[in-house]
Amino acid sequence: MTRLDDRRILVTGAASGIGRATVQRLLAEGARVVATDVAPIDLADPALRTAVLDVADEASVVAGVAAAVEHLGGLDVLVNAAGILQAAHTQETSLELWNRVLAVNLTGTFLVTREALPALLESGRESVGSVVVNFSSTSASFAHPYMAAYAASKGGIHAMTHSLALEYSKRGVRVVSVAPGSVKSGITDNAGSWMPGNVDFALFGKLLPILPTESTTPVGNPVGPPEAVAGVVAMLASEDGRFITGTEIRIDGGTHA
Repeated sequence: MTRLDDRRILVTGAASGIGRATVQRLLAEGARVVATDVAPIDLADPALRTAVLDVADEASVVAGVAAAVEHLGGLDVLVNAAGILQAAHTQETSLELWNRVLAVNLTGTFLVTREALPALLESGRESVGSVVVNFSSTSASFAHPYMAAYAASKGGIHAMTHSLALEYSKRGVRVVSVAPGSVKSGITDNAGSWMPGNVDFALFGKLLPILPTESTTPVGNPVGPPEAVAGVVAMLASEDGRFITGTEIRIDGGTHA
């Protein structure tokens, strides 16, 4: 047996990077998974179902979560990995950009969690209980230049995690957030598409890991592998994480040591 045998898990943002690695790790540990994204998911496994879900669209979330719960016959774990990063000089940040980042990262996390909670509460009465794993970021606590909207959205997730953990602590639902930083992902792989012009790269000097790693960004900066985050998510989803709630786990290779 593996520690996630028959655990029913919904993962958003599963098409690439950390979300994709998380799905693979959960499947390897015996879970049954519904993986969702706005982009196609190129994974195949008898214990996996994939579906299109836009976390920023309430109707898509309502229908998508209901379909996932129906397919799985309930829900034990929710992994809110969906997110975007669009950066800009703050004085040039449009309201459209600001609202888009918050709509996907913060409001999307809220919507999916809200819709999943009835099923999570139902399964939370069992001994292992149920779990929500949110994705925050080191940007919620440490300075990341040009990322005011992103940092605000992740700080909101950070705060919401604490609130939800207390609200549902006596009803069998744990709520935890992971805070990746300096980890290879779809966002880091496409840094050139979201970095603003006239970037002062010296400001990024404090955002590099201190632990050795073989992974790099397209421009050669060292980053950790997405599997490092996936392993932590798997632990939190299992009984090994049964005494962890209302907190965040930073996974950044010592970047902010």
